[in-house]
Amino acid sequence: MSVFIASDHAGFELKSYLQTQFNLLDLGTHDKESCDYPIFAKRLAVRLKNDDKGILICGTGIGMSIAANRFKNIRAALCFNEEMAALARQHNDANIIVLGARIISQETAKNCVEKFLSTDFEGGRHQRRLELIEG
Repeated sequence: MSVFIASDHAGFELKSYLQTQFNLLDLGTHDKESCDYPIFAKRLAVRLKNDDKGILICGTGIGMSIAANRFKNIRAALCFNEEMAALARQHNDANIIVLGARIISQETAKNCVEKFLSTDFEGGRHQRRLELIEG
């Protein structure tokens, strides 16, 4: 499993911090210069295969969530705490965690990523619901 990370300019500092905490494959941005979040959401979404996971970061997390979820087989979940991160994996089989750099602290973000990466999908009734989404 590979874990990719990408952000826009608003998420750059949090992305840099998370790279010191986890073994992540960086897909940009590489500085604080203003840039467009959909470019980085797409860059990460198209790279995910099978068991890969992703982390997307922008100011609120909303834009990255919207952009990433437009891609087939992507389930990007905006998370603000560890419980959301765990449930995103357990119930929704999310393959991307989205974080809002202006909304949560570095420590909370780190804890969310740890929980996200260490939690498995429960399947069962949740699988049926995913199948209804994928239609």
